[in-house]
Order: sequence, then C-alpha cells, then structure tokens
Amino acid sequence: MSKPKSKLREYIEAILLAIVIAFFIRTFVIQAYKIPSGSMKPTLQIGDHILVSKFNYGVKLPFLRSTLIPTGTPKRGDILVFIYPEDRSKDFIKRLIGLPGDTIEIRNKKLLLNGLPLNDTHGVYVDNLVIPGSVQPRDNFGPVTVPEESIFVMGDNRDESYDSRFWGFVKMKDVLGKALIIYWSWNHEDTWVRWSRIGKILH
Repeated sequence: MSKPKSKLREYIEAILLAIVIAFFIRTFVIQAYKIPSGSMKPTLQIGDHILVSKFNYGVKLPFLRSTLIPTGTPKRGDILVFIYPEDRSKDFIKRLIGLPGDTIEIRNKKLLLNGLPLNDTHGVYVDNLVIPGSVQPRDNFGPVTVPEESIFVMGDNRDESYDSRFWGFVKMKDVLGKALIIYWSWNHEDTWVRWSRIGKILH
C-alpha cells in the first residue's frame, strides 16, 4: 500500500502545476499587456490593459519563433503586438497597414496603398503642420514596397507614432499576437478607473 502524500508535497505539486499551466497559457494562448504611450490614441489610451491572443496566427516555439501549427495570418487593419526591430527586448503595438507586396506612400498626411487612397478610418491627425519628406518621414514617405514575410505598421495617432515610417518593416515571424479586448483601464494621472473602456473589443 502506497504511503499517503504529505500536505507539503501536495501544495508543492499544485503550485508547480499552476506555474506550468500559466506558462503554457502565456506562451501559446493569451498574454496581458499594458499600454505605456499614446501612439495608438484614440483606440488605445495610456493605462489601458489589454489581452492579446497568441493563437490567432499560429502556435510558435518560444525563442526560435518558428510556427508549429499555423492557424491564420495577420490581416490589414489588425492591431498587433510584435518584437520591436530596433530593440528586441521590447514589444510594440501598432496597426497593420501594409502586407507583403503592397506599395505604401504618404503624401502630405494622405495614406496611399498601391497608388490609391486608403480608407484610413483609424488614422487620427492632431498636428496641422505638414513636414517635408526631406526633413523626416512622418507626413511624406515612400513609395516603398513591403518585402516578403514582412509587414508595414503605423500607430493610429499618426502625428505622434514612432512606427514603420521611421524604422522600417516588421518580420512576420516577430508578430506576437493580435490585440483582442481591454480588460482594465486606469488613468494614472487622475487615479480613476475608466469604467466605460473595460470590456471594449479592439478592432
């Protein structure tokens, strides 16, 4: 007859199991993020806490970033979390604008996709100043063609977003997931909860 497990052993096994389950969920299914900047305003506010699905675009091996089980590909308009190309220790969140083969151009803040004006319903402009492309690429950019296995991303707050206009394309394999929902929102300056934002589906 086997010896009964001690209470301490039961607690340790339960804690280890919980850690393994939490790691699995965080790695392969869903992860929480906090929005630290205003580059995605008004869609996302500073202090929004969001859930990001890691399953929408496939099950990937950690660190290697290779896809084990493909479940879909990013679509234009998706809000994505990805590894920042210039500092791989950081994650960024932006909206997907250009897919492989697309030609992106910006003329005086007007966004063109493959030579035609894009119905840019998410883009917000807060600065009336138009900066020449010879000075910086914020308001006049391109044309550039998105390479294979890459995407072009921009923040919804077009005048205050540091994105593909400045640092280039995102590798498709570096996409971590799709933003799904705001589960908590806190205005740290006024220390009050933004109740109306909680539960908001992101699109």
